[in-house]
Amino acid sequence: MSQSKNMSRGDKRRKAIFEALHSCILNKGYAKTTLAEVAESAGMSPSHLLYYFKGKEAILEDYFQNIALQILERIASYKEHSPEEQIELWTELFFAGAGITKSEIGFMLECFGVAVNDKVLRKEKAELDIQCKEYLTNLFSETPRDKISNPKDCAEVCYAMLIGLRSAVYFDDNLTLADARRLYNNAMISMAGL
Repeated sequence: MSQSKNMSRGDKRRKAIFEALHSCILNKGYAKTTLAEVAESAGMSPSHLLYYFKGKEAILEDYFQNIALQILERIASYKEHSPEEQIELWTELFFAGAGITKSEIGFMLECFGVAVNDKVLRKEKAELDIQCKEYLTNLFSETPRDKISNPKDCAEVCYAMLIGLRSAVYFDDNLTLADARRLYNNAMISMAGL
């Protein structure tokens, strides 16, 4: 049985609202997206949408939390692999995985921008960052690290490069996603001493 058949009507509507917000943000950006547009895209009235969420911010907060959980579940599954394989899987997740496009990077940049002033989203983003850096610290602790000896320092540098290169792909037309992926993977391998 498919996942959608197992979902309750409320879960299906929440999913439709998430997808509608995502689509609206990709088309117009978060700041210019109205609750009425999200509701229309989800096939419901704004008042009906408010039955499920308190507002646009609440939709984004829940949506981001779901994405963060999916990311953390994926990286948890990498721990059984060798360090070289983990680096490849990590790089694929953020630079070549299913659904990673320039517009998706733009969507995440919009989320990060909102997180600056949204306390709930800021907390969720900070927690995701902590978990990702903890994973990278553990990964680098299993490698020779001939360039930077401290695994936590390696994790900080690699996470900053991840955010920086993904942003650069969005704003620099001369940098492709494939180029960013190659640069990032090579830098991680080099820092790991592999």
